[in-house]
Amino acid sequence: AQRQMIRLRQMDNILQNAQRQGRISFYMTCRGEEAIHIGSASALKQQDVILAQYREHGLLMWRGFTLEQFTNQCFSNDLDLGRGRQMPVHYGSRALNYHTISSPLGTQIPQATGVGYKLKLDAAKMEDPSEAGIAICYFGDGCASTTDFHAGLNFAATLKAPVVFFCRNNGYAISTSVEDQYAGDGIVCRAPGYGMAGLRVDGNDAFAVSAAVRKAREYCLTNNAPILIEAITYRQGHHSTSDDSSRYRCPKEVHDHSTSTDPVKRLNKFLHRHGWVSSDDTAKIRDEERMAVLNAMEAAERRPPPKLDTLFADVYEEMPLHLRRQEQQLQQHLAKYPGRY
Repeated sequence: AQRQMIRLRQMDNILQNAQRQGRISFYMTCRGEEAIHIGSASALKQQDVILAQYREHGLLMWRGFTLEQFTNQCFSNDLDLGRGRQMPVHYGSRALNYHTISSPLGTQIPQATGVGYKLKLDAAKMEDPSEAGIAICYFGDGCASTTDFHAGLNFAATLKAPVVFFCRNNGYAISTSVEDQYAGDGIVCRAPGYGMAGLRVDGNDAFAVSAAVRKAREYCLTNNAPILIEAITYRQGHHSTSDDSSRYRCPKEVHDHSTSTDPVKRLNKFLHRHGWVSSDDTAKIRDEERMAVLNAMEAAERRPPPKLDTLFADVYEEMPLHLRRQEQQLQQHLAKYPGRY
């Protein structure tokens, strides 16, 4: 867990800097929220389906998504699983049961209800109950203000779908603080209104998050019912590379959280205190992961973009006539203006 959290932070630091240098177009960090990723991922099983927002790439990392795959996606090269069709950080992996990220806010919430309901129907036909899975859906506190939040949770409760709705309450919906978002006691207090269970957890404690998700998963499968988790954390970085958080919060606030609640520092201190890992060990891991990210990024940057014919693939099993005509027109256009592209 320690190495994964350090790897995640190193990747965020380096790829954010790459965006600032103009090497990639966009990036979003999860600095300060790493315990949510690694803690919850450790409590899930491979058959559990993840529907994330855009700040949960640590779960994908835990499941085996490599640094090469992360950087290939961010550079939109020919090895990008999404064939260069998505913005950076919009990862996805069918092999790892991780639905591809969607930019519009909240779309994954009602989708998770549908996934959970399908898993419930599949489980009813299984001879081995241990093979049953759940859906887990991640979103931020701001996303809980969308209509998709209401629709998704209401359907999940009435359909008795085994879904863990995991809210990362990091204090801000882009520039809107939680004080300006709601007057109630956070997000978890809404669970009883939907007739579902809920719990709140320290989102900066990887062990607490792991225990909460493990219990929540067990509850979903035992009761064929959803549950809402609210993890209290703090977004240390900007919302994205398109944002400047200094315009709506003071640097002292960020500094105070980075020194008192930082999940990576917290885990390191715990391991050091018990003598399981030394400061030198941690520094070595940090250097190793930094070099691994740099090597993966440089390799991804050198690769060519996806082939042009992939632009027309993957929508239909067999390409229809109108797409074949469009492809032909594009080829004719490129042949007419060879020096322009």
